[in-house]
Amino acid sequence: MSSNVGDAILVLRRAAGITQEELAARLNITQATLSRYENNLRAPDDDALAALAKVFGVTERFLQHDFTLQGAIAGDAHMRRQKTTKPSDWKRVESRLNALRMHSNFLLERVPLRPRNFVIQVDPFEHTPQEAATMLRASWRMPIGPVRGLYRWIESAGVVIVEEDFGTHRIDGMSQWAGDHAVIILNAGLPTDRKRLTAAHELGHLVMHSSYVDPDVEDQANAFAAEFLMPEPAIRPQLNSLSLGKLADLKREWGVSMQAIFERAYRLGKATVEDRHKFYRQLNSRGWKTREPFSEDVPPEVPQLADAVANKLKGSGLSRKEIIGLIGGDSTPFSPAEDEPPRRHLSAV
Repeated sequence: MSSNVGDAILVLRRAAGITQEELAARLNITQATLSRYENNLRAPDDDALAALAKVFGVTERFLQHDFTLQGAIAGDAHMRRQKTTKPSDWKRVESRLNALRMHSNFLLERVPLRPRNFVIQVDPFEHTPQEAATMLRASWRMPIGPVRGLYRWIESAGVVIVEEDFGTHRIDGMSQWAGDHAVIILNAGLPTDRKRLTAAHELGHLVMHSSYVDPDVEDQANAFAAEFLMPEPAIRPQLNSLSLGKLADLKREWGVSMQAIFERAYRLGKATVEDRHKFYRQLNSRGWKTREPFSEDVPPEVPQLADAVANKLKGSGLSRKEIIGLIGGDSTPFSPAEDEPPRRHLSAV
């Protein structure tokens, strides 16, 4: 039996929002026994394994799988969140990300992707975030200027993007590698411009921080996202005399928030400290600091990779139950409509 069984139990329990006490009661075992399972101090017997699989809606084979994930299954994820986020909230979302990593890894070991692009790895001690963003855009042969279809570009490198309701506005997104590909999970409740910036931020983590540890990871990911979505040579000429009206127009063109555009101008020396104070006073006076206008004018982004994999599997003649099995799921505990994708396991597959 894989030594990862305990990690898998821990991740799936947290992702489901179940306490140790609650799960132990469902399994009719003691909390101490469950704790030993989760800490890999004791392996569940066949009956316990079957009961665990049923509770989580997965197969026993899935629980026993030796996941080829970078670091431990329950390892820390890259995340974009506010400092005031409750630990219980980000731990819950992190566990959901890790569950998605497990399911996607389980699937893609059986149905390998052949992505057109790949996520390059850049040492942040040797290259600035701006250089890393430029290198990635060059590697992907992206046209200069605004990034149209950001999700499609990211997914073209085999990165699975999933949007889910986090139950809090204080967490924007998280990411982590799952074997040879990565998973980014985004807060579905955010406006498109903020989700795009978060997706680029998480992409920066995947490029710079999967093999290298640096104390300034968040600032570096922010700088990467700014350069990736708003390349300096293309946007600099547009950052003169930034009125709110002009910022609104630039928001529609570049697909990022007015605040992100102004911060870009400020960091490129196109706006002064006083300009910055004035800008945020204007936002606060209009109530735009937390919810900007014109976000509905930014074309929505829709994750497509998971759906594409599902459609390919359906096209090969596999049944829905067989597809769920490839993800490591067991469709018996629930019976949604036949044409409904099993979102319980891997959001769109």
